[in-house]
Amino acid sequence: MEAGIVGLPNVGKSTLFNALTLSKAAQSANYPFCTIEPNEGMVSVPDNRLTLITKYIPPQKVIPAALKLVDIAGIVKGASEGQGLGNKFLSHIREVDAILQVVRCFEDPDVIHVAGKVDPVSDMETIEIELMLADIQHLENSLPKLERSAKGADKDAKLKVEVMKKCLAHLVAEKPLRTLTLDEGERVAVKEFGLLTAKPILYVANVDETDLEGKGPLVQKVREAAAKAGAAVVPVCAKLEAEIAELDEADRGEMLSGAGLTEPALAVLARAAYKTLGLQSYFTAGEKEVRAWTVAVGATAPQAAGVIHTDFEKGFIRAEIYSLADLETYKTEKDIRAAGKLRVEGKEYVMRDGDICHFLFNK
Repeated sequence: MEAGIVGLPNVGKSTLFNALTLSKAAQSANYPFCTIEPNEGMVSVPDNRLTLITKYIPPQKVIPAALKLVDIAGIVKGASEGQGLGNKFLSHIREVDAILQVVRCFEDPDVIHVAGKVDPVSDMETIEIELMLADIQHLENSLPKLERSAKGADKDAKLKVEVMKKCLAHLVAEKPLRTLTLDEGERVAVKEFGLLTAKPILYVANVDETDLEGKGPLVQKVREAAAKAGAAVVPVCAKLEAEIAELDEADRGEMLSGAGLTEPALAVLARAAYKTLGLQSYFTAGEKEVRAWTVAVGATAPQAAGVIHTDFEKGFIRAEIYSLADLETYKTEKDIRAAGKLRVEGKEYVMRDGDICHFLFNK
């Protein structure tokens, strides 16, 4: 699963990306389209449950969950019609699973805004309109071919035609597809279309150092607009976070304390992105390693086992599971088992966020 960082030019996308991925590369120049190809990077998802587990099961190493991020070059008004670098970048967005849209919530005369003024809600609308126009264009181009297939006995094509028309009507009404109610079959069909506005979105309000908590009027406007779209907002000062990311661990703590922060805002952002993607973590714990594994919300025990190795899913027998609360109460796996708190779950078990697991399987 991966998330694409999008936004208008000069909103701080690449600065944020570099900070998230702890990149020490030089920051991009102050002009549009400086990111010609999408950059990719991995970001760890901070989780204090890993620290708590290691109190009772000391490992040789600790491995957190990770997300793949794609830094996509700035979109401008008219991108769906080829303006700027146009459809090339829209196609990059089509390949990701969720959108992290950076919106500028700071004033700086040295950083030119493409629209000539700082208006984050207008920026949000510009991106949304371009994505909707691209979806309309994509559906209108695909519909004739599917309609021809639907004239025969192709039931799948008939379903897709109906779903396409439903999506088109919603988009023409200027509503993104993530707000369209669909049944399971329709959702599967829409996912195959690769539609941009069907992807979940998280708004990142890029603030200045005087508004780290995002209490200023610009961020409040973003929150109001995001609430209407059913989306979350995370305030981040990309400039400060980039500086923190460049420091050694000891110096980071001092700088965070000086800024009145208990952890980097990027940690909050990483967790929010994880949630936006519909992901959760389960853990494996032993002397060799304590590790967080990523699964989709709703994944079954065999599917979770398959994240470790496909053979685990194919030969799945059962899972032995306990909770962090059990570990904190009984201190060791041996005592958890003795107390009858170690659960044995089969193939139908749906994983819970925070499960600590052992999988048994046939080789």
